Amino acid sequence: MTRRAPQEPTRDFKPSHRLRDDAAFYAPSLGCGGCPDFKTCGGLHTHAGVFDCNDFCSCEDRAACDSVCRNKPDQFFERYLEIGGFELEPTPRVAALETPALPSVIPLIGHKYSRQSVLNEPVVAVPLYELFHMGSGQPHVRTRAELAERFRIPETATVVASGVDRDVKLEAWWAFADRELIMSTLRDLRIALVTVPNFSLFLNVPRSDNLHSIKRIALGWAELMAAGIPAALHLNARTDQDYTRWMRFVQERSEVEIVAFEFRTGAGVPSRIDWHVDRLCQIADVAGRPLTLVVRGGAQVLRRLKRHFGQVILIETDAFARTLKRRRAEFTESGRLRWPRISTPKGAPIDDLLAHNIVTKRTALQLSDFAPTADSERSARNARRSAQHADGQTRQGSFLAELDATLEARAVPANLERVIVAAET
Repeated sequence: MTRRAPQEPTRDFKPSHRLRDDAAFYAPSLGCGGCPDFKTCGGLHTHAGVFDCNDFCSCEDRAACDSVCRNKPDQFFERYLEIGGFELEPTPRVAALETPALPSVIPLIGHKYSRQSVLNEPVVAVPLYELFHMGSGQPHVRTRAELAERFRIPETATVVASGVDRDVKLEAWWAFADRELIMSTLRDLRIALVTVPNFSLFLNVPRSDNLHSIKRIALGWAELMAAGIPAALHLNARTDQDYTRWMRFVQERSEVEIVAFEFRTGAGVPSRIDWHVDRLCQIADVAGRPLTLVVRGGAQVLRRLKRHFGQVILIETDAFARTLKRRRAEFTESGRLRWPRISTPKGAPIDDLLAHNIVTKRTALQLSDFAPTADSERSARNARRSAQHADGQTRQGSFLAELDATLEARAVPANLERVIVAAET
């Protein structure tokens, strides 16, 4: 049996969806009322039957545990002070910043490997953590020319930096000591928009760890905005209370004009995605102004989100990822997108394949998720297609009628004992 790492909880709550919080279905945990963080946290409402979130503190080696937990008083106090408490209200106020007009679909370009030419796309997204060395915090690129060369994109391209990535990179970003160097580099690179690092809110950790991550998201957003770098506030949440706090934060701060969300992991599972979408739409409805939402994943809910947000922007990752796996996007006869594998010579560049996949994927999204189907388009799409060999007829003729005409002309014998006739449709 594989042993858990000493810093991970030893208690298992399987299936994991028992830890999802839903105040509409489950009673509050009995031990939450006396917690000093209850007013901020709101308590837990889960199917797991935990007394309070301290039930998640079960690490074999607390010295190796990196969760923000009150059972490690010294470390907890240090982590608590670094963010100035769990409340969002003390987050510094900043001025609103103007952002350039962005299209509804922006392709993510992860790197330049296996490519030789410049990608002809006027607006692209790149990983925020590919701009800096994750160990030292030193910039990989310092000028627009170096940025263009690193990703093989036009030097004049509008660039969005996406802060969604693995936790190890997010934590490295938070630990960078020279913050002014980070901010000045992003300004020099003229990054059009940064989506704030989406610090994780795990289900099987004490709530203090979640509250710490939420506050870091708010502080990270304020830091970028104060430095003159347009930023999208990432609305990461685990409970209804978390969303209520974000709702109040957005409503009270008119400088929040762009928010972000990531559907590609836990929030995007079919049994949970509607719960998150409902609350995102509520935030947009009470904001009192049009909000722009930048998302990764969640193509199936984009139409619904568009009805509540002023603009929904998708950072599209499929085209780049599938190109690396040598898959080519193509439409089927029914209008669906498929990705068959293709063969390429060893060492051959994939520039043309990437360009094709970006255009095709964007077209598919614009025809479906971003453009509600008109009645005329729906009728045309559902209309019966004429047969390929119908001799110019608008529909395939009856087989029996054709057979009768043939028999009358005596083109075939009239003995039908060995003929199997299909039913007319």
